[in-house]
This record gives sequence, C-alpha cells and structure tokens, in this order.
Amino acid sequence: MKPSELKVSYLKANLKKGESYAGLILGKNGEPDYHLVLLPGDAQDVTWDQAKAFAKKAGGELPTRREQSLLFANLKEEFKGTWYWSGEAHSDARYAWGQSFFNGHQFHDHTSFQLRARAVRRLILS
Repeated sequence: MKPSELKVSYLKANLKKGESYAGLILGKNGEPDYHLVLLPGDAQDVTWDQAKAFAKKAGGELPTRREQSLLFANLKEEFKGTWYWSGEAHSDARYAWGQSFFNGHQFHDHTSFQLRARAVRRLILS
C-alpha cells in the first residue's frame, strides 16, 4: 500500500458518523502537525461562553483562527454565510475572535454578542 493510501485509510478509520475532514494543519514552533475534523451540528445565537460549552458537550473545541481559515477554504459549504465564534480570546478579555463564513473576514466581537458555533477535533500525527 502506498503512503498516501495509508493516510486515507487512517483518516477514514478515524472519522465518526457526520464528521467532515477539513485538512492538515502544520505545526508551528515545534508543535506537531495534525488533521482537523469538523464535528456535526452547530449552535446558533450563542455567546462566546455558551459556544465553548457547546463545543465541549459535542466532544470537541471551538476552532482557532487558523483552523477557521482552513474550514473556510475547504468546508465553506458546511457553514451558514454568517459569523462563527473561534476559540481565541482577543487581547482585551471582553472580546473574542470570530470569522464570517460569507466572506472569510475575521474580527473580534464582544463575548456577550450572539454568533453561531461549530466544534472541531484534532488528530495529532505521531
């Protein structure tokens, strides 16, 4: 079996029902590379704290801003054309980052604002 066939086989074996493969995130500063998986389901009209709780209950986490860029590039059709929370806080703790899945823009919003949320999980490459 070719290495590329092994990777596809590995990924298929590790995807659960309803999950979508988003792509590979390259590690930075010595962190490992990993595969990003979008979990099924979403939350709408939730604050940032509610979004984080939703993601945890779904068995994942909110995506980082880098991960949201990959999700926009590879799985845009899995999202409504509106704003979604990321898991990243802004330097001003009253704000957190989000991304528009209409045009790909990223911006910070007050954590009390109500946006949508999706959860992801990561498959670390060893």
